[in-house]
Amino acid sequence: MQTNYKIQGTPNSPVLVFSNSLGSEMMMWDEVIPYLLPYFRVLQYDTRGHGGSVEHGVDSPYTIAILGQDVIDLLDQLNIQEAYFCGLSMGGLIGQWLGLNYPNRIKKLIVCNTGAKIGNDERWNGRITTLKANGMQAIVDDTIERWFTEDFRVKNPQRVAQTHAMFLRSNVTGYCNCCAAIRDADFREELQKVSVETLVITGDEDPVTNVEQAEFIANEIPASHLRVLHARHLSATELPKEFAETIIEFIAGQTVFEKGMHVRRTVLGNAHVDKATATINNFNADFQEFISKYAWGEIWTRPELAKREKSLITMAMLIALNRPAEFKMHVKAAFNNGVTVAEIKEVIMQSAIYCGLPAANDAFHLALDVFKELSINY
Repeated sequence: MQTNYKIQGTPNSPVLVFSNSLGSEMMMWDEVIPYLLPYFRVLQYDTRGHGGSVEHGVDSPYTIAILGQDVIDLLDQLNIQEAYFCGLSMGGLIGQWLGLNYPNRIKKLIVCNTGAKIGNDERWNGRITTLKANGMQAIVDDTIERWFTEDFRVKNPQRVAQTHAMFLRSNVTGYCNCCAAIRDADFREELQKVSVETLVITGDEDPVTNVEQAEFIANEIPASHLRVLHARHLSATELPKEFAETIIEFIAGQTVFEKGMHVRRTVLGNAHVDKATATINNFNADFQEFISKYAWGEIWTRPELAKREKSLITMAMLIALNRPAEFKMHVKAAFNNGVTVAEIKEVIMQSAIYCGLPAANDAFHLALDVFKELSINY
């Protein structure tokens, strides 16, 4: 099967995969992603039977193993050996399967608004029968009510309408095939075998997978943490900033310094940061902490500009300020942020007008030194 996916973020950042709930497409994460892009390369995909991953004419029940293997196949296709994984509801079941079967491919696991066993055969078989007879319209209103708190529905009518339309776009056959996968999934006796460090997130008003079910997962998985948000089933859509911050703290660290070091490494590379931290002493320790906390933890983590754009701006300013060592460092960093040789050339050309020809001339020589050092064709 050809999985529909989207990947965004800078090349040197660790990959974070998002797996959707039943009846959702990858757009369900759209409000969360901007907060995460300073830290991660984000991979969104449509689950088999949903969105752009629909197999037309295929009417046979799926299993969570099939849906989980789709994730591994996609990672292989993209040459991604390890990734962080976040799944909500059905995506959370997929995450549990991955944690059990592919712990070597999952760096950390986040399972949200899910259970080790969701519902029973009667519930899922009844839903399949209803949908095959009456289509998605038969359950859309009840679904939206379960997904969002009343307060969110009142204050965010446009987002609710978008979600309503997304749900109605669902392919009935694909949806029912996934219903069967959820119906047959039961990890209650296996979760103690999950060795991957896991974060469990749920909503305090979630009527589908409640706090008790989240607590069960957190109690069973040895290295696990629980976070309860004030939300219903689609907690990521209701509270995107809080949801994103919870993930960032779980993966990058809770302090501004830890978050800054995470971003600093994705931009400058581990070798450079390790070299800088190896020379820390009583004289420069405060300065090094200042750099990590404020430059990298406060400014480079701001989501309004992409890291690629920040690289372009930084190089331009360093040309103007005549800072050759910093300029060469950020030319190297620019490649980690997805900047091309052609774009670096255009930054220098623009600087020739506003910073002067000598400044641009020096910048060309410095950039060429970096290209040769990194064996980059130009």
